[in-house]
Amino acid sequence: MKQTIIAPSILSGNFASLGDEVRNMTEIGADWIHVDVMDGVFVPNLTFGFKMIKDLRPLSKLFFDVHLMITEPSRYVERFVQSGADLVSFHVEAEKDISGTLDKIRNAGCKCGLVINPDTPVDSFAPYVDKVDLMLVMSVFPGFGGQKFIDGSLERIAVAKSMRDKAGANALIEVDGGVNVENAADIIAAGADILVAGNAVFGAPDRKEAIRLLRN
Repeated sequence: MKQTIIAPSILSGNFASLGDEVRNMTEIGADWIHVDVMDGVFVPNLTFGFKMIKDLRPLSKLFFDVHLMITEPSRYVERFVQSGADLVSFHVEAEKDISGTLDKIRNAGCKCGLVINPDTPVDSFAPYVDKVDLMLVMSVFPGFGGQKFIDGSLERIAVAKSMRDKAGANALIEVDGGVNVENAADIIAAGADILVAGNAVFGAPDRKEAIRLLRN
């Protein structure tokens, strides 16, 4: 049985000491680091840019999963790869030339992913399911951490998994938003390969135990 990947979101970390937070995630057994990039336009929040990723990159050998919540991501994807991303994902709602942007990421030597918001049909993935390494199903509306998992998200995860499996594709299914120890088992059972967890890890009294519980 394949082990679930746990990707703590540094959006929930202490911004005054993000380097220490990344080191801590590495030490306690996280699998990936999830980096939420927000531009204040596509979502009503501002977070990280190229330099922060570049500065954090030497501090950990963990996989950097960079999630772009920005308008016209095609303008910037190559710079995020150059800054140290191992995978760059972007929203179908934010880009007109989805295939071209996926190609840009791949041609830059990076894995690529697509993201859908909770009110975007899951079949938006369909034309690209064999072109992506990751399909990210948002289970909250993006912009802020600490939100509640939206009812109906489990069904959407299951639809994405079925679509992937029917196509014989290898894309991993990631879930982001409201993931916690109480609902992790149901999310995994629905088809998730990767759990993005923010407050469930960074806000836990014992972060290492929180990762263990999410994974198992």
